[in-house]
Order: sequence, then structure tokens, then C-alpha cells
Amino acid sequence: MHAAWRAALAVAVPALGMAGYAVLSNWLMVHAANKPTTVALLFGPLLVAVGGVAWRQRQWATLAACTALMGLLLAVVFKGGVQDAQRLYVLQHGGIHLALAWVFGLTLRSGQKPLISAMAESLHGRLGQAFTPELAAYTRRLTLVWVVYFLAMIAVSALLYATAPWDWWSLFCTVLTPLAAGALFACEHVLRYHWHPEFPRISMQAAFQAYQNHSRSGAA
Repeated sequence: MHAAWRAALAVAVPALGMAGYAVLSNWLMVHAANKPTTVALLFGPLLVAVGGVAWRQRQWATLAACTALMGLLLAVVFKGGVQDAQRLYVLQHGGIHLALAWVFGLTLRSGQKPLISAMAESLHGRLGQAFTPELAAYTRRLTLVWVVYFLAMIAVSALLYATAPWDWWSLFCTVLTPLAAGALFACEHVLRYHWHPEFPRISMQAAFQAYQNHSRSGAA
């Protein structure tokens, strides 16, 4: 039971932190979109996170780009913010999802191993489970599903920005976007064994840890 509670806390604490950050971000984007503190809070953690991953994986070009963008961010903050912050936030949201779609999509090229296939093969190997051709085909399709999902998020974002009030787009970006990603992850996990009961059982925690391990190894 102690181990179960520890595992639950390992998932709950980051989730609550991200939820709090999403709520704060939504409030700032609605009520203080042009303020320098808002620009810093919304872009700073993203650049620090990407830069940290680049440092661990020795991706010096990415680290240099993050450093340059951090300098630009500091210049914008000290200048007093931006005039058209809304467009800047929309571009940030779209750019993140386009980058994710590109990373996942590159692994679908001929001769490459799909990103989710690589993670699944590593996880099943550590658990002593066979990575069957059927599982390889499924994880390839799942990688494509995530590519389509990222592109769909860009389309929805652009549509809301063009046709809906700003507070609707802000809610979509800061609250509904992470919830949608979590819902896709959870629904796929549940439906996988409904569609393919023959697949070995893997917990959601193990799947999440496989992603973390794969990222740390530099393979993604």
C-alpha cells in the first residue's frame, strides 16, 4: 500500500502543479495579456524546460537557440511587454504543437522506427515481454494518431483565434489543451485492451515512465 500511495503521489503532485499553472496562465492571459510579468511567466518556464532537456542530451544547437530566445524574452520583459501579445501567444501554442508533430512525424519515415514503437519496445523488453509484429503495427498507427492530434490542435487554435473571443482561446490554450492530451493518453490506454486483448498489460504509470526514460536516453 505504501508503494501504491507513493506512485499515486508521484503522478498527483505534478498534475496538480500543472493544473495550478494552467489556471494562473489562463487568468493572466485574459486579464493581463500585455504585461511583462505575463510574458515572462508563460514563456520563461517553457524555455527553461527545453533548455534543460537540451543540456542533458547534449543538444548544443537547441541549447543555443533557447539561450538566445531567453535573452530576447528578457529584453521584451525589461522593455515593458509587447503590443500584440495575443498573436504572440497563438504563435507559441501553434509552434509547440507543430514541433511535436514534426518530431513524431519524422520517425514515421521509411527505415525509421516510430517514436511510440521505440518506447514500447524498450518498455516491453525491460519487462521480459515479447514485442510482436502486431504490437509494432499498432504503435506505428498510434504515433500517426498523435501527429494528427497535434495538427488538429493547431487548426482548432487558429479557428478560435479568428472567430471567438480572446478568453475562449485562452481557456482552450491553458486549460483544455493539457486536458485533451491527457484524455487522449488515458482513452487510448483503456481502448487498447478492448481492441487488442491479446496485448501484454502495461500500467499507465509504466507507460509514462517509459516516455521519461526514453527522453533521458536521448533517443527521442
